[in-house]
Amino acid sequence: MNTLKKAFATFALAGSVAGVSAPAMARDTISIVGSSTVYPFATVVAERFGTKTDFRTPKLESTGSGGGMKLFCQGIGTQHPDITNASRRMKASEFDLCQKNGVADITEFRIGSDGIVIASSKEAENLELTLEQLFLALGAKVPVNGEWVVNPNKNWSDVDASLPNKPIRVMGPPPTSGTRDSFNELALAAGCDALPEAKGLNEDQHKTICESVREDGAFIEAGENDNLIVQKLIGDTGMYGVFGYSFLEENVDRLQAATLNGMTPTAEAIASDDYPVARSLFFYVKKAHVGVIPGMQDFVSEFTSNAAMGRNGYLKDVGLIVPPRDQLMNLMDKAETMPNLTKEELM
Repeated sequence: MNTLKKAFATFALAGSVAGVSAPAMARDTISIVGSSTVYPFATVVAERFGTKTDFRTPKLESTGSGGGMKLFCQGIGTQHPDITNASRRMKASEFDLCQKNGVADITEFRIGSDGIVIASSKEAENLELTLEQLFLALGAKVPVNGEWVVNPNKNWSDVDASLPNKPIRVMGPPPTSGTRDSFNELALAAGCDALPEAKGLNEDQHKTICESVREDGAFIEAGENDNLIVQKLIGDTGMYGVFGYSFLEENVDRLQAATLNGMTPTAEAIASDDYPVARSLFFYVKKAHVGVIPGMQDFVSEFTSNAAMGRNGYLKDVGLIVPPRDQLMNLMDKAETMPNLTKEELM
């Protein structure tokens, strides 16, 4: 008897001992939480899955990668999600939380690539930025005369005279978002590392300074709905937005992307890791729920199928930068065997 079935049996026994009937715990719909970046891709798979199989269409919630991990790792049982999406890899601390709460067996699927873009309305003045300039615009602290001080830069031109003489206003995801984690690590920290002053920082100082976004109103947190950022940019030519490349592709007729270190975000540049803020996308499966929640194995097989993620797959049509064929074959094998993720893989 697996852990989930044991939990059901224990619950039912407790109900009978108390002299009341246990409420129905069965759930016939897959529950998925996590990344707002992966959400549109998972939604397309879920809709196809609900249409072409006898199983119900899975229920999806966009909670952010960090929020999804927290929910996913809370425990085993139908009150907890079955799958979580993430726009960055599970952290070792999250793996430990899962283990602590009995979520012992987890399978990881890397489903493709995405890039983080700095976008604006096509009516706005487009930006040509280095990662160093981006950090000097958005970092909580920046060096002035060799000292790290609260960011004094108000306008883009305060960072560099070649940039627009208008206020720094950037809308982006909250700390619970995997996009925010990736932005901090891949964009801000890389820009910070380009500064000579960063060489004198120890590990803790580097984390605190180089991966912290300013909180004085220049960076505006927009929640987990990237579409809200898109709508704001369309109506405000002084605003710039941080989100995944797929949202840029969906709105290419209305939005443009800044260059970063001279690179324009394209599917080819992201897939080859030439674009400096490219990242991998994932989903994680709670194995104790497979075979108990109807359709989980079939859903995973659909997500990793050639029809979904092949060179001409439907996820490529909606903006996912799909994995090469050898990686896709490995994903298909994983969908069959569901190997356990280990903490060593995350270190």
